[in-house]
Amino acid sequence: MKPTKKITKAVALKYEQKKDNAPKVIAKGKGKIAENIIKIAKEEKVPIKKDGDLVQMLSKIELDKEIPPNLYKAVSEVFSFLYRITKE
Repeated sequence: MKPTKKITKAVALKYEQKKDNAPKVIAKGKGKIAENIIKIAKEEKVPIKKDGDLVQMLSKIELDKEIPPNLYKAVSEVFSFLYRITKE
């Protein structure tokens, strides 16, 4: 039996504190699209946090829409992690 290849999924968020009420989904995809999102993030030195469960939930949100309140806590933990590693 052949091992199943795991499909890569990615979601990119953006948050402008003075402009947005909550982070927005600005890119999402799976397979080649996800690989491209990850490649661009690495090229632009955007930190990446792996969280398959969160990606699954965020991928259901339409592009350019703010995340729903039920995801604030999970996303704030990701942003907190990213701020700690980038000091920004």
